[in-house]
Amino acid sequence: MQGGRGAIEIQVDLPEDGALAGMAEVVREGLSCPFKEIPPKYFYDERGSELYERITELPEYYPYRCERQILDARAAEIVAAARPRTLIELGSGAASKSRVLLDAMSEIGTLETYVPVDISEEITRRAASELVDEYPGLDVRGIVCDYETHLERIPRPEGALIAFLGGTIGNFRPAARRSFLARIATLMYPGDRFLLGTDLVKDRATVEAAYNDSAGVTAEFNKNVLAVLNRELGADFDLDAFEHVAFWDPENEWIDIRLRALAEQFVDLTTLDMRAHFARNEEMRTEISTKFTRERIESSYADAGLELLEWWLDDAGLYALSLARPLAQ
Repeated sequence: MQGGRGAIEIQVDLPEDGALAGMAEVVREGLSCPFKEIPPKYFYDERGSELYERITELPEYYPYRCERQILDARAAEIVAAARPRTLIELGSGAASKSRVLLDAMSEIGTLETYVPVDISEEITRRAASELVDEYPGLDVRGIVCDYETHLERIPRPEGALIAFLGGTIGNFRPAARRSFLARIATLMYPGDRFLLGTDLVKDRATVEAAYNDSAGVTAEFNKNVLAVLNRELGADFDLDAFEHVAFWDPENEWIDIRLRALAEQFVDLTTLDMRAHFARNEEMRTEISTKFTRERIESSYADAGLELLEWWLDDAGLYALSLARPLAQ
């Protein structure tokens, strides 16, 4: 990496209606099903992002701390195993975790390019400006998009480490997870590597406490999706008429996160010209968070055309980072 201030290039690849394009159709379908469901991506407006940052600081919420502990302890090993010139991060946000990997790449002299991929243009531009000042000669080629939909549009220079951190892979249903990992594998050059953060299966009490914090921040975060629907779709959800529910599903090995109606009610969504009925105690799913074992990760990788190379745990064995390579095409 050369000295001097690197270049910044931010590609905005969103529909004309922005990050919430297609929301109306998705919400209409989700509220019309016998079992109502809203995708978790609608949590993350400005308020939702602020609440999530607060969640990561809660004593009950171990995933963020555990992943950061692994990165702090193992970044040099990760980079030595991958030897990347480019770091591509899916769901990069403010790039707080990225810096640990960028530091390790800079230390061994391989750091050239950082490709942050996020739905927020404001956050991506701010992070890019900070990083080119912090890392002389670093080029930042950001892309603002929904990476689930536009994965194939992400710049892919050879010699990349593709990072998907935060345990976000757990929000995918099994079929969608297989498809997403297979798409990543197809995009990778032979020398590329994939770094994945996954929360692990553990005792019910620990995992349920992480999503039912005593301060009620996760409950507020969950109900914020109703505020997003009110604002974006002209809905009239009463946030106080719903309660947060999060419980361990041992059959699927995931945390099931829902909103439960405290009384029978009708909700009008003006933009959709739709009225949704909620029976008393009816639940609407807003998120799942799958927990993994090493065997499940290896199987998921194999199904997708990837091979597990390295496996790192935090000190308590609650969380894992894994490194994979694409199998020969």
